[in-house]
Amino acid sequence: MTIKSFSMPDLGEGIHEAEVLSVLVEKGAGVKEGEVILEVETDKAAVEIPSPFSGSVVEILVGPGDIVQVGEQMIVFEVDAGLEALETKPGADTGAPETEVVPDRADRKTQVPASPATRRLARELGVDLHSVNPTGSGGIVLADDIRKAAEGAAEQPEEEAVVDPSAPFGIKEQEPFRLPDFSAWGEIEKQPFRSIRRATAALMTRSWSQIPHVTCQDTVDITRLEEFRQKHAAEIEAEGGKLSMTVFALKAVATALKNFPLFNSTLDLEAQEIIIKHYFHIGVAVDTEHGLMVPVIRDVDRKSIKEVAIELHELVNKARERGVSRDELLGGTFTITNAGAMGGGFFSPIINYPEVAILGLGQGRMQPAVVTDKNGTHEIVPRLIMPIVLSFDHRVVDGGDAIRFLKVIIDSLGDPDELLITMI
Repeated sequence: MTIKSFSMPDLGEGIHEAEVLSVLVEKGAGVKEGEVILEVETDKAAVEIPSPFSGSVVEILVGPGDIVQVGEQMIVFEVDAGLEALETKPGADTGAPETEVVPDRADRKTQVPASPATRRLARELGVDLHSVNPTGSGGIVLADDIRKAAEGAAEQPEEEAVVDPSAPFGIKEQEPFRLPDFSAWGEIEKQPFRSIRRATAALMTRSWSQIPHVTCQDTVDITRLEEFRQKHAAEIEAEGGKLSMTVFALKAVATALKNFPLFNSTLDLEAQEIIIKHYFHIGVAVDTEHGLMVPVIRDVDRKSIKEVAIELHELVNKARERGVSRDELLGGTFTITNAGAMGGGFFSPIINYPEVAILGLGQGRMQPAVVTDKNGTHEIVPRLIMPIVLSFDHRVVDGGDAIRFLKVIIDSLGDPDELLITMI
């Protein structure tokens, strides 16, 4: 028998960590190669992870809610020597990184077996895992080992803190900002900051900090389009779709992107290039009880309004049921977010990095509007007016093109005939 550890595999696409949703095996249980042993969530998509070999579970190092880095050990197995030889024969692929648990800490580059919670405790207490004497089975570092190491370090004299005299209020150099104890003023509740909310925060922070956002906004008269939508809604529903305003926006945006390709691009600062995509995969922001998700409708320009309506309806339902796959969240070139479905009006959407623009739709509301007939006569009539907002990356796109891009969309949504004629 050989003791082997199973580490968080590299799932590709720049994934560095995942949250454990569930552990599907127990300590002492036997598993077979290919049997699903873990379910994790990466960038809003749930992924099932199979066992890379057959054997029995010796130790489980992770639990639901743990954040695991790629390469971090998760489960320790006892593998039969005969099966091990079979699995590692030339040409065999286990499908995941496989490392033997090594108690010796002489090689500091060796992955130290410890649970994510223990690693987090080590970071909080400033303890180097390689310097800890492990007491767990198979050389696994336990939380008590970390605390003992921290207590030993605390006995050492601390270096005097360096104070920057130029810093405001004499704040110590590199002193971390600490929140006050809010419970001093009343009752509080703490919720873990993880899963979809954590992934969204990371993406939004990157977008807002790296992209100079500019927003232009307008309104569009969707009275005629709403009449068209109601006329054909039942037909689309019978086919399993839903004819929402977002469906028309998807088709209008695809037309605008073909006319203004810079809006369908990504800025590569390292290579000093603008990457223009000649495919039109448009993401749609979906509000779910788990957080914001953005499934992608591929090749919008090549699909009919009916096809888009059916596909969008299916993806929205999958996102809300947490059944959308990772592939269905990747590859977007532009994003639409419709706050109108929840009653929202004007707002400033944040660009879905690394895209360069995002379109926001508000709720259509009946408003008095001035209408001019072909004879030049003005009349005030009730019309269904919808707010429309475009946020764009000013490094790639100038304001003039943004206004012209938005006008193509407004013209298409304002007139169903224009929408159908201009679809390319």
